Amino acid sequence: MPDANDWNQSTIKEFRANGGRVGGTFEGAPLVLVHHQGRKSGREYVTPTMYLPDDADNGTIHVFATKAGAPSNPDWYYNLIAIGAGTVERDTETYPVTVRELKGDERDRIYDEQARRYPGFADYAQRTAGIRTIPVLELKRPSPSSDA
Repeated sequence: MPDANDWNQSTIKEFRANGGRVGGTFEGAPLVLVHHQGRKSGREYVTPTMYLPDDADNGTIHVFATKAGAPSNPDWYYNLIAIGAGTVERDTETYPVTVRELKGDERDRIYDEQARRYPGFADYAQRTAGIRTIPVLELKRPSPSSDA
């Protein structure tokens, strides 16, 4: 099995070389690079992940801590929750975001929409059923007027 770090690095390189587009598994899918600070190490990490845009707010996206249906949450999820903020590379733009974990009906509605659009997410939920609920995070770009 290929090393996840090698796969992430090649995906990041391809993303940046092609204005936010990649081929292979993620070809045609909305992909972002999420920058997050290690909650223990303090080191900066970059993780490629699919996202679901918020139709009502172009500055908000949702990411899913699937870890490909593994029984545990990915480290990047814990890092983002611990800090409450991160940075996103989306297409050719890089910007800061605040982080909020969605719960209950709001979480279910967003996750179900992602699973409808990308059936692999339904498979991930099936694999984790009874073990964990896959977290959904809202990544929100601060509005320009928030500095006033």
